[in-house]
Amino acid sequence: MITSGFKPRGHILNRLIDIYCKSRNLTYARFLFDEIPKQDIVARTTLIAAYSEAGNTKHARQIFDSTDINVRDTVSYNAMITGYSHNNDGRSAVKLFGEMLRDQFRPDHFTFSSVLCALASVVEDERQCGQLHSAVVKSGAESFCSVLNALVSLYVKCGMSSSMDSARKIFDEMPFRDELTWTTMITGYVRNDDLDSARQLFDGMTDKIQVAWNAMISGYVQSGRVLEALYMFKRMSLEGIKLDEFTYTSVLGACANYGYPRHGKELHAYILRRETKSMSHLDLPVNNALVSLYSKCGEIDRARQVFDIMLEKDLVSWNAILCGYVNAGRIGDAKRLYDVMPERNYMSWTVMISGFTHSGLGEEALQLFNRLRIEGHEPCDYTFAGALIACAGLGALEHGRQLHAQLVRFGLDSSQSAGNALVTMYAKCGVVEAAHQMFLTMPYVDSVSWNAMIAALGQHGHGAQALELFNKMLQEAILPDRITFLTILSACNHAGLVNEGCQYFYSMKQIYGIDPGEDHYARFIDLLCRAGRISEAKNVIETMPFEPGAPVWEALLAGCRVHGNMDLGIQAADRLFQLVPQNDGTYVLLANMYASVGRWDDMAKVRKLMRDRGVKKEPGCSWIEVANKVHVFLVGDTRHPDVQEVYKYLEELGEKMRKLGYVPDTKFALHDVGLEQKEYVLSTHSEKLAVGFGLLKLPREATIRVLKNLRICGDCHTAFKFMSKVVEREIVVRDGKRFHHFKDGECSCGNYW
Repeated sequence: MITSGFKPRGHILNRLIDIYCKSRNLTYARFLFDEIPKQDIVARTTLIAAYSEAGNTKHARQIFDSTDINVRDTVSYNAMITGYSHNNDGRSAVKLFGEMLRDQFRPDHFTFSSVLCALASVVEDERQCGQLHSAVVKSGAESFCSVLNALVSLYVKCGMSSSMDSARKIFDEMPFRDELTWTTMITGYVRNDDLDSARQLFDGMTDKIQVAWNAMISGYVQSGRVLEALYMFKRMSLEGIKLDEFTYTSVLGACANYGYPRHGKELHAYILRRETKSMSHLDLPVNNALVSLYSKCGEIDRARQVFDIMLEKDLVSWNAILCGYVNAGRIGDAKRLYDVMPERNYMSWTVMISGFTHSGLGEEALQLFNRLRIEGHEPCDYTFAGALIACAGLGALEHGRQLHAQLVRFGLDSSQSAGNALVTMYAKCGVVEAAHQMFLTMPYVDSVSWNAMIAALGQHGHGAQALELFNKMLQEAILPDRITFLTILSACNHAGLVNEGCQYFYSMKQIYGIDPGEDHYARFIDLLCRAGRISEAKNVIETMPFEPGAPVWEALLAGCRVHGNMDLGIQAADRLFQLVPQNDGTYVLLANMYASVGRWDDMAKVRKLMRDRGVKKEPGCSWIEVANKVHVFLVGDTRHPDVQEVYKYLEELGEKMRKLGYVPDTKFALHDVGLEQKEYVLSTHSEKLAVGFGLLKLPREATIRVLKNLRICGDCHTAFKFMSKVVEREIVVRDGKRFHHFKDGECSCGNYW
């Protein structure tokens, strides 16, 4: 046209503009539009729609506003309202609809379809739905299926039970219903957790609508009704309805999350038989769901096989296999995978930090958290929670306090997961008061919060307070779970509340319908044995509904060791040798039992058996945090740079303690040596070295907080009572079982430990 010199008329220019718009060349379209001396409403509307479709509602509105009101028509308003609606600016669409009515333009069914869809994205009140509904009725547009569908969708998205009733009323009165109508109503009921109404409507469908089937399956999955979801899936297949990635991922997710591994594997086989694509070419979400299925079902190698043959992988794929390795306890494989991930998000960091923490690698967890910060990422509350639990395991109180301050700065201090982690961190670092304060100030507490606080009070010997908190939990209408009863049994155990512990144990099944597991039985046996009720504990073991495992026999052996029941202790040890022959604790407890009654030959036999089987005793170690650094001490330590200074200080302190009546209890020096040598062995215990180091290096007003991997020995327990009185300071020791707070010559455990 240009080269021929042809001067096109307006209708041809309008067609040219339309062609440029449809080919997404808005620059040329706008150039032509600006060249027209008098643009008509067709050109303006075409460009408004094109800019809106490109997401540029600002330029679209500029053209609309520059159009004289006498030139505008209903179509131009529709184009602008639809533009706002499609670009998720519902408020602007509704506002422009109001201006359209004010300017006395008559809306048509296209107008109502668009403005109803727009309002659905921002609706806050059912009255707004009613106002537009009235306008539809007055205009006569309710005879159009598209308008009625938009009205149904609007009421559904309002999210109120009464609005669902309004949607159903429109649905029932519709002369014609299409696929969208059925799908919208069924999906609405599903989203409102009214699966029975959804199913009733679904069963009345005359057409086989794939989306509706998927909605029903998804609804059953989300509400935990997995067997019904599987039944629906089977029916869908038998009736020849096309299965797609949404169908597969819903059902695979249900099998993974609700413990149906066999059904998940059967579905995997079904997919391979049915789909023409090879495994590597399956839709990405389906392959991701398969990786998650095998990871969550404990078949991590199978999950890795699926992962390795996937031609396309995204962050979901990498995180799924990473979670699988962490959950399987294969932290080395997880770390290697993590290091080669092409990208990471907050979930990747959180999973890895949590993995390190639960594998006992707290230092690595904190190093990774620091690396996250150095690389400029902003941690989320779950990432903070993982780091705080790492601090709890290490007893790194000051580091935990710094993380708490960072949480506040990031505005995450109201997070429930972080709050629960803070309760645990403060409790396990020996500051139960701070843990309790944290619990009381949390904006919302759940069963995890209550369990954490009850456990904290129990670990610190505040059994009566733990039981009071449990009763308050019941008053708050929060039902206890199996973890709650584990914490309650431990609290009763540490405080010597034997009768109360028995009452709670038997109430699990009788009142709350919770079958005690092996871990509950183990703690119950420990409770009875610690109180000297050995024969009663034996009777409980004999009447257990399942074969007792290692934790139960370990509890019995420990009780026999405390109360000197040699015969039953030997029986328990024999069972443990069969069940867990590589567990060093069995050999140590049995050898100590023999040593405590002077049966040195038998003790030597146990130690020889231990050597012959290649079992190594876990060395006792204790650690203390000083100036943001954790110092570790072993029994008889010679490596720590300040250990000689510590030995000298403890020797001086020992003289003062002896003047107050302290006498080393040599029965805890389990060696067949002389008295003087036994006293020396006792003086080199790791917890004594850590406490001595703390007394030397920490400020006068600071509480000494020491953590030990094994149970504190009786002599150290007595020594710390005297030590706290001599130095006039509080000493807190966390051993493998509980906390001991030594102050003014007394211990919080009341010598019941």
